[in-house]
Amino acid sequence: MKITIIGAGSTYTPELIEGIILRKKIFPVREIFLTDIDEKKLKIVGDLTERMIKFSGTDCKVTRNEDLNAALDGADFVFLQIRVGKLPARIFDEKIPLKYNLIGQETTGIGGFFKALRTIPVLFDITARMEKFCPDAWLLNFTNPSGICTQALLDHTKIKSLGLCNAPLGIIKETLGKFSLDTAEIDYVGLNHLSFLTSVRADGRDFLQEAINGNDELLNKIDGAMNFSKRVIKIVGGVPSYYLKYFIHEREWLKNLHASNISRGEECLAIEEDLLQIYSDANLYTKPEKLSLRGGAMYSEAACSVAESIFCDDKKIHVLNCYNKGALPFLRDDDVIESRAIVGKNGAETIPAKNFGGDFIRIITQNVKQYERLTVKSALNGSRDDAIAALMTNPLIRDYDAAVGCFEELLETHKLFLPRFFR
Repeated sequence: MKITIIGAGSTYTPELIEGIILRKKIFPVREIFLTDIDEKKLKIVGDLTERMIKFSGTDCKVTRNEDLNAALDGADFVFLQIRVGKLPARIFDEKIPLKYNLIGQETTGIGGFFKALRTIPVLFDITARMEKFCPDAWLLNFTNPSGICTQALLDHTKIKSLGLCNAPLGIIKETLGKFSLDTAEIDYVGLNHLSFLTSVRADGRDFLQEAINGNDELLNKIDGAMNFSKRVIKIVGGVPSYYLKYFIHEREWLKNLHASNISRGEECLAIEEDLLQIYSDANLYTKPEKLSLRGGAMYSEAACSVAESIFCDDKKIHVLNCYNKGALPFLRDDDVIESRAIVGKNGAETIPAKNFGGDFIRIITQNVKQYERLTVKSALNGSRDDAIAALMTNPLIRDYDAAVGCFEELLETHKLFLPRFFR
């Protein structure tokens, strides 16, 4: 197989390479093609990739080139991890909203909205090239906001696409650990970065629902899961993902963001510089431990295990972003959700949830799904009115005056990447 990594200069790339190396006996990759618009980062990460492949004894060619067409030509899998505008754009997305008393965050709220506006047109350029150079390839998208990007890809392109995120793996692992379980059957429902673990079944019991429905001993065990109190978990009807903190504790996090001296994007910029310095060491042959600070825990597991299931047609269960197809009865079949799905050579088939929590999960998921659909619409047509309508439906924005003021400032800031809004 030929695997192409777009955005290969990312400091996350060693995670992917490690995942490929660990699967070398069952996942025969003949070529890894690295491409990126940042020549400096591509060289540093490319050199490390070559050392990792050689040190591991993996029989695989590593090619790097900024030519996207060459990168896609004959690819079997395309891993997509791009950031349009790079980290400086993220920093604007995080800091400017605070001037309007809105949460600045890169995938939720108005920051995530602008990340989607910048990204979706670029995704369509990539998929148009894929239709020409590798029409049968699978596109595994890690680019955030993953759910919105996957909705756009599935609705408006012919390319086989799945959206991936490492967050569900962390939520599942932490919660099972609190119940002292190694494995369990679960229900995982919602949208990307708006998702919930709602059931943990093992030994004929549903540990999570028992806790929520009155077993105080079990409820006490999950107090603080993903930093949410046991009362929040009980009210919500499941363990929320990390990103729900912005919705459930909005005022607290708005206060924290106002008080912070630097944004998360600025932190990531510093971590990235340190990582690139570490990657430049000619004696480094493995993924460095410091990469975990960048937020990439289990990144390779989420991406490479899905590719393995498609290639091997092993019908294993993964949590990913794909069409609903009836898994959540309160959403449309063609709504992209984050769900458990059986994955094989034909893609993902969602598994209907046995327990999808209570009214809170249903209502907030329906609300944010409509926001996501309006976001895709405005990204395609460049309508400022549609953009404001989308922002007014987002629970983290709502207010018209704040939405308009922040939208206009961020629009001007990111003008270079948003030509559709300036036609």
